[in-house]
Amino acid sequence: MRSLRLFALLMVVLLTLLAPLQVLAVQPDEVLADPALEARARALSKELRCMVCQNQSIDDSDASLARDLRILVRERLRAGDNDQQVLAFLTARYGDFVLLNPRFSPRTALLWLTPLGVLLIGALTLALAARRQRGSETALSVAEETRLAEILQRREP
Repeated sequence: MRSLRLFALLMVVLLTLLAPLQVLAVQPDEVLADPALEARARALSKELRCMVCQNQSIDDSDASLARDLRILVRERLRAGDNDQQVLAFLTARYGDFVLLNPRFSPRTALLWLTPLGVLLIGALTLALAARRQRGSETALSVAEETRLAEILQRREP
């Protein structure tokens, strides 16, 4: 019984220690020697979508295509490109889909405006329903008021 408790305690400790570990997709051979360039590369990698994983940045993905894109970003930075030039190069090559947060343009307007449209339609529907409910309230007729007064008088001592 004691050994079972000890085993359970060791498992809990082991799982607790392993839980916060994060798997980093960036391999040591990809890391740039210049810390400033590496920080820029990591920031750019967080803005770019992995074409395989689709809802992951290339910084988080361990897919081979994501690795190729991370290396490409670092090569462009080493060549002297600024961040906008790197993003422009990648969007020219892969389209706006490579960006995790696509820019607003005529091609992406529907993507950006649909949530706003749904919100406006919902607000309009609620406003019309409230207005309709307020309009349906009618005053009591004279006979109804008299009857209500009689009922209330009977209840009072």
